[in-house]
Amino acid sequence: MDPTLLIVLAIAVAVIAVGLFLRARGDDRVVRLAESTERLAQGQAALAGQLQATQTGVNERLEALARRLGDGLQHQTEKTGETLKTLHERLAVIDAAQRNITGLSEQMVRLQDILSNKQARGSFGEVQLQDLVTEILPPSAYAFQVTLGTRARVDCLLKLPNPPGSIAIDAKFPLESYNALRAAGDDASRVQASRAFAQDVGKHVKDIAEKYIVPSETAESALMFLPSEAVYAELHANFRNVIEESFRRRVWIVSPTTLMATLNTVRAVLKDVRMREQADVIQTEVMKMLEDVRRLDARVGNLKTHFRQAADDIKDIGTSAEKIVNRSERIKDIQVGDDTRSALMPPNPPRTGD
Repeated sequence: MDPTLLIVLAIAVAVIAVGLFLRARGDDRVVRLAESTERLAQGQAALAGQLQATQTGVNERLEALARRLGDGLQHQTEKTGETLKTLHERLAVIDAAQRNITGLSEQMVRLQDILSNKQARGSFGEVQLQDLVTEILPPSAYAFQVTLGTRARVDCLLKLPNPPGSIAIDAKFPLESYNALRAAGDDASRVQASRAFAQDVGKHVKDIAEKYIVPSETAESALMFLPSEAVYAELHANFRNVIEESFRRRVWIVSPTTLMATLNTVRAVLKDVRMREQADVIQTEVMKMLEDVRRLDARVGNLKTHFRQAADDIKDIGTSAEKIVNRSERIKDIQVGDDTRSALMPPNPPRTGD
């Protein structure tokens, strides 16, 4: 039992005992006090009962609240576990993506190292040029690293018939001056970087014109291959004077896209040249084919004659068979008697050829 309830009950018992003792003495005041004390004890007992009921209700509510809290905590724990599992899976995906990004960063660093080195950057342009040429043209139409009569070695030489003759292609990549142009922060530095970029490209154009345009050995023009669409677009957008200078020197600046179109045109030219070279052979073969057609027509005529003769023979065979049938019918109708001989004799002598 609750200790508080025990104390209240003890006080009530003591009060009742005191009341009985005082009533026994006969004092009215004391009696009234005892009665009041008794009523107070009864009220306290009722209050104690209510307090007990309230305590029981509170305990039940606390137990229900504890159960709800336990269930809520368990549900929240399960939900948190699922969330942590999902988070772990997403972290695994992010980790894989981070490794891929790291790998790409390393590749970009290696590419940057390649592009920072002039010799390596030249090799990069040559490889891209080689991939484009070998993809579009037949092996007999090009050669790489060819030494010309001027002892200059060209990156690629397109073997075209005269005219126009073999066309030299040189791979250039003015990256430093282009990067300086892109990194210019103010007008003054941009003007300076633009001049340096124009001078760099102009020098490449001049070198190509002097080294790779050789009279009686190459065509009267050459190609300058820029393995960067960005550099090519920058030239045509803001450096029209450089483009015009390349036109005057007959050095055509091409990017990967325009070089592809140029190589397709070269392939069409080579195909047309081969067709012209083989024109006599084609004409001879056509004449032989016409002779074969005439021979075939004659043989078809002979075959028609044979078929017509066979049809006539079949018609004659049918006529003879019909006559044999008729004679068989007449023989079957003959009556055996005195006129057998006359019946067997034909009415008229047979005609020649029947």
